[in-house]
Amino acid sequence: MDISVVQVAGRGGMGKVTVALVIVIALLLLGGMAFLAFWNPPPPSAPVEKVLPDARFPK
Repeated sequence: MDISVVQVAGRGGMGKVTVALVIVIALLLLGGMAFLAFWNPPPPSAPVEKVLPDARFPK
C-alpha cells in the first residue's frame, strides 16, 4: 500500500514543477540573450587623451 502512494505522488507532482522550472529558466536565459543582443549601450561621454612618446614609433 505504501509503494502505490509513492508511485502516484512521484508520477505527476514533482515532474510538472520541474518542467515548469526548466521552462522559466530557459525563458529567462533567452530573454537575457535577446536583451544583450539588441541593447545599444551608450558610448563613454568623457574624451580620452593619452600622450604617446616618440620613442614608441620607428624612424
